[in-house]
Amino acid sequence: MDKKLFTLLFGSMLAVSASAQVTPYGWRGPNHNGYYPDKGLLAQWPEEGPQMVFETLDAGKGYSSPLVVGDKVYLTGMNEDQTKEVFQCYNLKGEKQYTIEYGNPWKQSYPETRTTPAIANGKAYVISGMGEIVCINIADGKIVWTVDGGSKYGRKTGMWGTSECPLVYDNKVIYTPCGDQTTMVALNCETGEEVWKSRALGDMSGYVSPIMIEYKGKRQIIGSTAFNVIGVNPENGEIEWTFDDWGPKHTGKPSNFQNIAPNSALYEDGKIFFCHGYDINGFQLQLADDLKSVTCTWRTETLDTHHGGYVLVNGKIYGSNWVNNNDGNWCCVDWNTGKTDYEEKWSGGAGKGSIIAADGKLYAYDERRGFVGLVNATSDKFDVVSKFRVAKGSGPYWAHMAIDNGILYLRHGEYFAAYKIK
Repeated sequence: MDKKLFTLLFGSMLAVSASAQVTPYGWRGPNHNGYYPDKGLLAQWPEEGPQMVFETLDAGKGYSSPLVVGDKVYLTGMNEDQTKEVFQCYNLKGEKQYTIEYGNPWKQSYPETRTTPAIANGKAYVISGMGEIVCINIADGKIVWTVDGGSKYGRKTGMWGTSECPLVYDNKVIYTPCGDQTTMVALNCETGEEVWKSRALGDMSGYVSPIMIEYKGKRQIIGSTAFNVIGVNPENGEIEWTFDDWGPKHTGKPSNFQNIAPNSALYEDGKIFFCHGYDINGFQLQLADDLKSVTCTWRTETLDTHHGGYVLVNGKIYGSNWVNNNDGNWCCVDWNTGKTDYEEKWSGGAGKGSIIAADGKLYAYDERRGFVGLVNATSDKFDVVSKFRVAKGSGPYWAHMAIDNGILYLRHGEYFAAYKIK
């Protein structure tokens, strides 16, 4: 083959391959599973906590996570009078570069901003509490397009509105409005025009950010409505399977709560793990080779994470469970069997919370009093090596942390801070 022709064809294949990748800049890290790629992180922190890089009280109220791209940090929050959601850009010193209002917050229980941006090709994508999908140019903070997805698709939500971080794949941004018109939709990243919409399940949306998986050479979007876990073809929006044998339907126990699904799935090698609080409990699903169906391989009554997420490290799932809205234990469950390795309190007044991981270590953020813990990923006990407390900010400590280039980023409402952990 002619060298020029080969180069042209090979370059074209690389371009197509790159365009079809899931953006690495989004919810809960580059693989959307709470695990960050940093290495060489501290094995122990000073007694007063790791060195602070910056702190600020101008982030606006919100539960979303910071996102680092290059030499900038992006974060959503509320404006001063809490009537609009805002997108904010900081430099790595914590100095704000710009703020832009982009959408309307949920108007009922817990209206604070939830959406962590997804960033690809110089654009940020966010979803407001009212279901508006917005594309923003990150260079100058200008809005490129807005689609009122909540109204356009007749979304149906529970009592906390839309709480979803977008998934960006192959020049498409994914949103899950649910309702009687559709379940999931894909919009063109450049224009906001509809690419596809899936069939309706007549269900309410959960509070779940979908993930992209690959198995047997095929990709699939894994998401959840209030009552169904779903697998969706990313090319055409076809719902290829559903699973609804969970929560009160499975247990047969009366519940004072609707199915409240707030956590993204974990995925590895054809296996999918979901768990949710309020005694909905957790379960692992095995994908069929053709990705058209799933079977349940095991269930756990130990790990029913409220909304703090969970991580997979060395064949073990780590996270906290729900005892009640104010309390929970920290747990370790075996990925292959569902066996409980431990379920323990975090001593010293801490409760349940969110969790991320990096370099084989766990990072826990207590939602009750704001303790941040460095935890060994062991299967015999909840081994807190170091901890410090975040005392500034307001509201519950619900924002998930993030790690980039040896820096731990966290927020508590309007408070936003960074710590050196390398």
